[in-house]
Amino acid sequence: MDFAVEHRVEKGLTVVKISGEIDVFTSPRLREALLDIIDNGGAYLVIDLGEVTFLDSTGLGVLVGIYHRLRARDGSMSFMGVNDRVRRVFHVTQLTKIFVLHHSLEDAIAAHESPAS
Repeated sequence: MDFAVEHRVEKGLTVVKISGEIDVFTSPRLREALLDIIDNGGAYLVIDLGEVTFLDSTGLGVLVGIYHRLRARDGSMSFMGVNDRVRRVFHVTQLTKIFVLHHSLEDAIAAHESPAS
């Protein structure tokens, strides 16, 4: 599967669909795509990882960096469609302590519309 990043806006959220492997080779393209989305007004991102087949530490570094950039701008980033392999990477690295993993886009929209206090 080729690496690809697509996005659309839905109910105030920018849904970013990533396909393929996120690794040392594709991470620069991912960073560039996400920064472009942020620079064009995307402040509330939901990253769809449903078609991500691999995620390495370089990719995690990009995601953490984007997360911090969004937080500094009062934005947010959460995830959906996380398969078992990628979920395991998030758990092992303890990124589930900062990243919110939603089961569906509907869950992400509901959480965005009524944020926890």
